[in-house]
Amino acid sequence: MPRVKVALAGVGNCASAFIQGLLYYSKFEKEEDCVGLRNPILGGMVPKDIQVVAAFDVDTRKVGKDLNEAIFAEPNSAPKTVEVKPTGVKVEKSPLLDGLGRQTKNFVQVSNAVDANVSAVLKAAKAEVLVNLLPSGATKASEWYAEQALTSGCAFVNATPNFIASSQSWAKRFEQAKLPLAGDDLVDQVGSTALHKTLLQLLSKNGARIIETYQLDVGGGTESLDTLDRSRDTKRIIKTQSVESAIPYKAEVVAGSTDYVDFLKNKRDSYFWISGTYFCNAPMQIDLKFSTVDAPNAGSVLFDVVRAARIALDKKLGGAILPICAYAFKRPPQNTGLEESVANFEHFIKQNA
Repeated sequence: MPRVKVALAGVGNCASAFIQGLLYYSKFEKEEDCVGLRNPILGGMVPKDIQVVAAFDVDTRKVGKDLNEAIFAEPNSAPKTVEVKPTGVKVEKSPLLDGLGRQTKNFVQVSNAVDANVSAVLKAAKAEVLVNLLPSGATKASEWYAEQALTSGCAFVNATPNFIASSQSWAKRFEQAKLPLAGDDLVDQVGSTALHKTLLQLLSKNGARIIETYQLDVGGGTESLDTLDRSRDTKRIIKTQSVESAIPYKAEVVAGSTDYVDFLKNKRDSYFWISGTYFCNAPMQIDLKFSTVDAPNAGSVLFDVVRAARIALDKKLGGAILPICAYAFKRPPQNTGLEESVANFEHFIKQNA
């Protein structure tokens, strides 16, 4: 029997990678065979203990379809890694609200189906964790799904950069409801921000002095387009603050998304530049390019977050769960260093599982 029942708000590329990953890793019996996962076992739970029981979207090519079809429907462009058999989970029509930006309207075909009663669907499916995978600029829609989690008694995971877990008012409401909240802005497993922070920490610990640094991301896919269109400034603030937290002194830091390139599809290119000094004020510069496929970057981290959220539910912990937030998100309520955040997360799992 599944131990974590998950609902997905948004059936885009990240949802596709997440669902394919559940099938891909379910075939491995040994922990050492689960290459690509940070935690094959977490709190006694393995990936096949996770089951997607409900999903919501607005695109007519996905609404009403089984998840095995919907995750490969356009405009999704995540790579296909496994054959997905019918799941028995039909994608329900969600309210549009501000789910589409000016540019993404040209790519998404909005369904004219009647909006589902999301709360009723979540309750009927016995969903325990609702994961918000909506576009970055969907502020009202993200908050609406947070309301549905409260109404339905679900833990809420906000993978978007919209301020929910880092909002005191939202955190308090989830605390009062004794429901776990985690967010905001999911980190990538091998993401540019984590790599940038690790380089800066390594240099600083070795006695180098960072003077200036930037990180610029270029990507394809509808998420990159929506970021450029509606949430570029928010993403820049979040990424810049996250990178700044890796340096124990003041330096000039810029980090954010810069452009959309359609032919990159679900790929992302990140560019880093670091300038500083070391022994006897000798100058130093680093200039790097880092390329990834975007959607799979969410999989391993989401596996950890939904299992940790289930542990928090079992312990009846409410509000923003700080060890989960700092471990898995770029904009947690409280920023901590990489090593400290990992140590705190591991302690949380060990203490509560």
